[in-house]
Amino acid sequence: MKKVAAALFVTCCMVVALSAHHSGTMFDSTKVREISGTVKEFQWKNPHVWIQLNVQNGGKQEEWSIEGGSPNTLSRNGWRPSTFAPGTAVSIKVNPMKDGQPGGQFIGAKFADGKTIGNWERE
Repeated sequence: MKKVAAALFVTCCMVVALSAHHSGTMFDSTKVREISGTVKEFQWKNPHVWIQLNVQNGGKQEEWSIEGGSPNTLSRNGWRPSTFAPGTAVSIKVNPMKDGQPGGQFIGAKFADGKTIGNWERE
């Protein structure tokens, strides 16, 4: 009986943990959009990093919010809190928001010096 109760407890904990993590359904994974701008802010926080990017669009400045992975995973791939320093010019590929809002899920980035991170080659 104790084993059954323990198994039930573990299962319930897993369900709660999975439901607490949001899905990526707000992003259109069938589309890739490339945007270029200047980094306003790079938020290196759990559960996901965020890049705030100022982008010129038809003569107006828009602020894009780009969601990345977890700091833990990204740091294992060479990212640091200084990777997207404020004021840095960068082009970023994203899966855009389905509702057309200025935001997306990070795919890859290319800096002015030609350095790339993420999956920049993805079309």
